[in-house]
Amino acid sequence: MREMKDVMAVRFALVACLALAAFPLSGCSYNTFVGQEEGVKAQWAQIETQLQRRNDLIPNLVNTVKGYAAHEQAVFQAVADSRAKMAGAKTPEATMAAANEQTSALSRLLMVVENYPQLKANEQFARLSDELAGTENRIATERKRYNDKVQEYNTLRRRFPSNITASVFSFKEHPFFQAPPEAKQLPKVEFGK
Repeated sequence: MREMKDVMAVRFALVACLALAAFPLSGCSYNTFVGQEEGVKAQWAQIETQLQRRNDLIPNLVNTVKGYAAHEQAVFQAVADSRAKMAGAKTPEATMAAANEQTSALSRLLMVVENYPQLKANEQFARLSDELAGTENRIATERKRYNDKVQEYNTLRRRFPSNITASVFSFKEHPFFQAPPEAKQLPKVEFGK
């Protein structure tokens, strides 16, 4: 009986020592988690800034195209709907979905433009197209930076012993900003018109 109590006491002491050893290790990673999570949030704010810039350019671009292609109402409606969804998005996930839908709508709009060579020569359209292309490049850059921050954070979240801290303090996994499925399709290029 005495021997069994001694074994239990040794086991308890071992578990207590392990818990005490893990506590300082997890405490160190808490501050790292906080810093990385704030980095993810700051990078997300950069994406939102560029998405808003794109959203602000769209009405001018659409109005310019409307003057040449008034019968393309479905495309204009898709662009307007995507802008409304972007404005109403409340979470990063909803914003990502709306941004991907907006990307698809803009690519359809630009396909309409291909059918109107005189539109491509229009000075206002050329300026707006250049601004939109610059914004798309900024969005791509910020998406990459965001995904880099998310990867760093999510990797720390899964490593030992920081995974203990993540579990104890409920640090959740952040989603990557992925391209829409339409982006994986090859564009059609036609020179016959």
